Amino acid sequence: MAKINQTIPEFKAEAFHNGEFKTITSDDVKGQWAIFLFYPADFTFVCPTELEDMANHYEALQKLGVEVYSVSTDKHFTHKAWHDTSEAIGKIKFPMIGDPTGTITRGFDVMVEEDAVALRGTFLVDPDGLIKVAEIHDLGIGRSAKDMLRKVKAAQYVAANDGEVCPAAWEEGQKTLTPSLDLVGKI
Repeated sequence: MAKINQTIPEFKAEAFHNGEFKTITSDDVKGQWAIFLFYPADFTFVCPTELEDMANHYEALQKLGVEVYSVSTDKHFTHKAWHDTSEAIGKIKFPMIGDPTGTITRGFDVMVEEDAVALRGTFLVDPDGLIKVAEIHDLGIGRSAKDMLRKVKAAQYVAANDGEVCPAAWEEGQKTLTPSLDLVGKI
């Protein structure tokens, strides 16, 4: 089961990325910040809205040193076909990993076994391969890439500023907190 501060599961999978098929492993992910964006299936309804939303924020994430990996239990061939036929999915420049065996999906504990599809799971992973944010939605509830971008900035701030934490709804440039005895009962 994927948990906060747990290392991502080991995997090796085929992906469609920038017009080509390529192999991606868990080792490829380490050394940079990464988002794993699990979704139920290609050629569906909520999924393209989420993937297009993430594609629209991809440049900002790249500037922060973050790679995005979308993952479904479809094959990488299906990802290519969807990318080639959907205007929304055609915007995607991040790797689209095929997980037809469900190995990665189960490793992050987002598999809906009876349907062989993933829940809407979003995981932010630090350069050491540790999960720092885990968010899971039911199939009918779409996610916000804008909010994930905010969480990336908060996680990176906390990682770079030992002892400081980001309060609720923190936005870049706002005050942070330094937990101490002086703050107990005063926030």
